[in-house]
Amino acid sequence: MASRFPFPIPFGWFCVALEAELEPGELVAANYFGRDLVIWRSELGEFAVSDAFCPHLGAHLAVGGKVHGDQLVCPFHAWEFNAAGACTNIPYSDRLNQKAKLRVYPVTVRNGFVFAWYHPHDEEPSWEIPAMDEVVDPAWTDYYSFSYTIKTAAQEMSENGADPAHFKYVHGTDTVAELVSYDTGGTTSTMLSKQSYVTPKGVEWGRIDVYNHGPGFSQVYFEIPGLVEAWNLATTSPIDAETTQVRFNFIVKRHESAEFTDVIAKAFVKEINKQICEDTPIWENKVFLQVPSLADTDGPILKFRKWYSQFYAA
Repeated sequence: MASRFPFPIPFGWFCVALEAELEPGELVAANYFGRDLVIWRSELGEFAVSDAFCPHLGAHLAVGGKVHGDQLVCPFHAWEFNAAGACTNIPYSDRLNQKAKLRVYPVTVRNGFVFAWYHPHDEEPSWEIPAMDEVVDPAWTDYYSFSYTIKTAAQEMSENGADPAHFKYVHGTDTVAELVSYDTGGTTSTMLSKQSYVTPKGVEWGRIDVYNHGPGFSQVYFEIPGLVEAWNLATTSPIDAETTQVRFNFIVKRHESAEFTDVIAKAFVKEINKQICEDTPIWENKVFLQVPSLADTDGPILKFRKWYSQFYAA
């Protein structure tokens, strides 16, 4: 499996939970970046992410541990740690162990998602995740959310966005998508494209526009004129170098009829989810070719790879 991918885990902001998944005072075990983590929320509602094992004697903090106020409490000896990873209380000692620190990960909450910053050398965050006004705009629906765990590297999944030709042959679209533009700048990339859709009114031309912000967050805009206008806030989070979690979170522009909106939205997200299921056996069995033999009409795959390569520390 490892021979399929020549690259390590990228660095950046990665979704580790939905905000609604944890109530204040709750904690949960998680696996991302090839590490065991604990995700917890203080009783005031603030999120924190740290390595899972207590530096005292190695207990898993999410298995029997608890949150007390704004402190994480170990289940083994009740040592307490704050969101910065410092030991703040040893209940049977008057002295603290200053060396007993948890490795913590910077956290930001955007658009209803909890993002943790991962860097293999623990460098500080170097860009921000944008907030979207549409997420809190009543003209748009609440999220239709889905999660998939796929045996492939994060880069392989993201590369699909630079490969419009596969839509016809993997997903059965009526035509090959037409690339309008593909631009990269710093930690963002933008791909604008035209795509045909088979609708009850026949074949209609619409849009698929992809805005990437680092390797872990994408805003994907869909438009089928007169029928659907939607955003997919997609997150791609490496569980390890060979396994990736992708979350699809759709909001759809409301029609006058709430019932019609729900019918159209569910049909639309069902189709997009069908496509990721169609992609999965290819992702899970393909290899990465350093020098692919491309057609002259392929998408900007090499340009995408050059842009993505900046997110590897080595």
